Amino acid sequence: MQLEITIEGELPDLNEIIAIAKKHPKAYAKAKSMHTEAVAWGCAGVPKGQLKMPVDVTCTWVTKNLRKDPDNVSAGIKFVLDGLVQAGVLPGDGRKQISSISHRFGVDKLNPRVEIVLTEAV
Repeated sequence: MQLEITIEGELPDLNEIIAIAKKHPKAYAKAKSMHTEAVAWGCAGVPKGQLKMPVDVTCTWVTKNLRKDPDNVSAGIKFVLDGLVQAGVLPGDGRKQISSISHRFGVDKLNPRVEIVLTEAV
């Protein structure tokens, strides 16, 4: 079985995350909470408890341009996995639940997003 979820917009990249954390000791926690919750809200209507664990996670990071490096963009995986757990789509984000994580990248100037595919691992 496989689930496909689309989160509209872009998540902060690694450089943005570091800059937030440097501003104030609690700034990162606030930002993490906000972006994790945005992912959880993006999971509204997604069936819960349907997948057998572990799963393979594929994220396609569709940005509005090519300015951000792939390693910076994919740092948002923390928000994605925590949001999937918060939404109840996954029971956890440890190694018992996640078999692999792969990243793909695309560009869409008008519709940046994160496309998440969860596939039961074989």
